[in-house]
Amino acid sequence: MLNLDRDVVIVGAGPSGLTAARELKKAGLSVAVLEARDRVGGRTWTDNVDGAMLEIGGQWVSPDQTALLELLDELGLKTYSRYREGDSVYVGADGKKTRYTGDSFPVSETTGVEMDKLIGILDGLAAEIGATEPWAHPKARELDTISFHHWLRRNSNDEEACNNIGLFIAGGMLTKPAHAFSALQAVLMAASAGSFSHLTDEDFILDKRVIGGMQQVSLLQAAELGADVVLYSPVRTIHWSEDPDDGISSRHRVTVGSERATVNAHFVIMAVPPNLYSRVSFDPPLPRRQHQMHQHQSLGLVIKVHAVYSTPFWREDGLSGTGFGAGSLVQEVYDNTNHGDSRGTLVGFISDEKADAVFELGAEDRRRAVLESIAGFLGDKALDAEVYYESDWGSEEWTRGAYASSYDLGGLHRYGKDQHAPVGPIYWCSSDLAAEGYQHVDGAVRMGQRTAARIVAAADASGAANMAAVAVG
Repeated sequence: MLNLDRDVVIVGAGPSGLTAARELKKAGLSVAVLEARDRVGGRTWTDNVDGAMLEIGGQWVSPDQTALLELLDELGLKTYSRYREGDSVYVGADGKKTRYTGDSFPVSETTGVEMDKLIGILDGLAAEIGATEPWAHPKARELDTISFHHWLRRNSNDEEACNNIGLFIAGGMLTKPAHAFSALQAVLMAASAGSFSHLTDEDFILDKRVIGGMQQVSLLQAAELGADVVLYSPVRTIHWSEDPDDGISSRHRVTVGSERATVNAHFVIMAVPPNLYSRVSFDPPLPRRQHQMHQHQSLGLVIKVHAVYSTPFWREDGLSGTGFGAGSLVQEVYDNTNHGDSRGTLVGFISDEKADAVFELGAEDRRRAVLESIAGFLGDKALDAEVYYESDWGSEEWTRGAYASSYDLGGLHRYGKDQHAPVGPIYWCSSDLAAEGYQHVDGAVRMGQRTAARIVAAADASGAANMAAVAVG
């Protein structure tokens, strides 16, 4: 058992926790990072499966993700563009497959007009409400007490248009049915990416990937921290009290107990998703407001499917590998071929209720159903995958869902203003709580930087207060 004395202890070695730790060390504070898993990276994970390198977790970088882009540059990591040459494929509500180019789905003129109308309304709301404090806007309660499903249909009577727009946020981002979250939560998702139009443009939101994999953001930061990162160390208890030294200190005394280490510190950063807060026993207990808030936050469910082929056969047919179908089992599919790889890799996504249904099948039947769905976009060659793998974060002990948490109906305007409020020495830090970059690695980096800055300021303030008290004494 390790016994460590540090200024700050960080729970979770994902991009947010490690970024916070790195920033704190730059500021001259000592840190310890406790990670439950046998690896760093959190919801980013680059692994080799049957000889193929797969991005099991988060992977894409978009142009607006400036915090992540700056960190990639600082760490010496390079990016490459996602393959997107050729036609995309749209499977409509009638099951008909259509090849198309450009940004717009090949739908009827009426449906196209309705989709554009809904996008315009959402773009306007995202610009008006913003990502920083959506709960404080005068329209917050109105938008937070209607489901996104019903809000769409309040604004359009075109079912195909509503399903297609719902796809981008419900299945594509929050990975929950559109009836399970509010219109305000959808607006936050759009605002966090700059606009709803950015979410509908896969060439923007899925622009680039990191050569060698996104997990390197965590691996390289952890390498800098060295022995300050402790793996196989799930945190079980956090005890804190006011520091009694001289009876005048505004700092706290914290003891964090994990399976491999006990850390004495002044501050704690909970750099894990909110659904995992309850895995820790807090002494004293968290305030009522925190307990209630955490019960209204939950992660969605998505299966990220990887299929590797001897060649990227779809390119020979003039296809980009991109496909969309709101009614399909696999609602989205993309070319996910690795940099410099002669093989071809596809990645597809099965979300929320569709994921529930397909998990009721056995492994072989599920594989067959998934590949048949992908073949519906790209042809029968998609049935013959050499490597097939399902990223199932919902069954992962220290994540339990994907991609990130969101509030249930009515929860965002009710609790959002308190989600960043520290409890004594305990600070909350993850992509789930980000404004810009919400649910993305960029948001995790931003939260790590922001939380580190808040703690540095708090440490400086307590130090100054102590010096002033000593001078007066």
